[in-house]
Amino acid sequence: MVENINHSERITEQWWFVRYFQVPAIILFLFLIPPFMDERFCIPDSASSSSAYWLLLQVLSLIPLCHYLLLAAFIFFSVLYNFLELHFFQDLFSGFAGSPVLLSYNSSSQIYHDVVSKCEVLRGRYFATPWLCSPHLQTLFLNYFGTPPLLKYTRELFRTADAGTIALDWLFSSHVSDNVDYEDESVPIVVVIPGLTSDSSSQYIKHLAYHTAKRGWNVVVCNHRGFGGVSITSDISYNAGWTEDVRTVVNYLHKERSKAPLFVVGTSIGANILVKYLGEDGENIPVAGAVAVCSPWDLLIEDRYLRRGRVQKIYDKALAFGLKDYAKLHRSHFSRNANWEGIEKSLSVRDFDDHATRVVGKYESVDTYYRRCSSSTYVHSVSVPLLCISALDDPICTTEAIPWDECKANKNIVLATLKHGGHLAFFEGLTASRLWWVRALNEFLGVLHSSNYMQGERFVNQKFH
Repeated sequence: MVENINHSERITEQWWFVRYFQVPAIILFLFLIPPFMDERFCIPDSASSSSAYWLLLQVLSLIPLCHYLLLAAFIFFSVLYNFLELHFFQDLFSGFAGSPVLLSYNSSSQIYHDVVSKCEVLRGRYFATPWLCSPHLQTLFLNYFGTPPLLKYTRELFRTADAGTIALDWLFSSHVSDNVDYEDESVPIVVVIPGLTSDSSSQYIKHLAYHTAKRGWNVVVCNHRGFGGVSITSDISYNAGWTEDVRTVVNYLHKERSKAPLFVVGTSIGANILVKYLGEDGENIPVAGAVAVCSPWDLLIEDRYLRRGRVQKIYDKALAFGLKDYAKLHRSHFSRNANWEGIEKSLSVRDFDDHATRVVGKYESVDTYYRRCSSSTYVHSVSVPLLCISALDDPICTTEAIPWDECKANKNIVLATLKHGGHLAFFEGLTASRLWWVRALNEFLGVLHSSNYMQGERFVNQKFH
């Protein structure tokens, strides 16, 4: 009896789909055994191999067709369950208890002790929407089905020194809340840097802008060059490491609205740009605090990750198509400054970067571009309070690129990682009407703004040149 149990356990380890469905697999197997088998199907020792196969076929023919269909459906569901990285049964068996937020920080971090330790959302648990129990479902739902709040931006066109044009889309708190004075110049401003092919019209950006403005702060989305319906008016277009536009806009806002504390939020590639900008400028920066959501961190590792897995290759092509659509909107610019024929044939992000991004940015090679623009090498120089949020099941930005040790070594950084959430999704509630990271972000910035850290000598006597 012990030997049989051990043998079945070894079989269970070998068959990966039974690993998640042990009990259903046993029940299904019992269904497939005909209850009416008798001595007529017992094969004598003298029977030939051909007669044995014939008897086997006879036995199999007695199994009802519906049982075969049930087995096929079971196998298909098992494959799909693992392919989509579903975690419904894990959530079900745990009573939908959610997962805790893993916080990584320096033991002497004042940011953690004065700010994060007082944030209930960051110190609580994340309860994913039950019917979006997959990082892929979360990510796809965010981009195609998630319903963002209704809002209307106020546009400001900002001209750069090189004759470039940046669309600044404002959402003032007075437009969504009646409790804020429009003339109050001390109302904090949150500058938002969108992701790779995103702008102020993206659904997750609208979620962020609306809920941040609703709590009484002003929001300005700093669209990348060529996005937001604005033409590229110079020979420079943005890339994953182009920090000059953010720097220029932040300096402009600091000058024009000097009484308003400035906070910056970056998402995906925008998070990479943000962290790189914070590291480049160090303490010489007019930013009171920042949040980086789902940053790729290391573009070389990210490139290999997208080209390695089957599912990731699908995302890679989808992102490449988005970049090609962006290039088609500005064909004159890319035809003049890049390899247009190569752009049209691009099937991956790397292809596009090779024929467009690194050419316009004047990098010797794609790997050189990725290496120089990765924000992970700038983490140690970040000198403002920075919260970084990532999902361990992010299908686009791999956890392999997260600079865990560097983040822990910097007293100004707190890294929050969640078991689930997908890429920029983190849907919560039965109706999937809220994004967890938006709540966490707003609570963090709110506590930071009212904390002793903000009232300390650092910001009272802050000098910016």
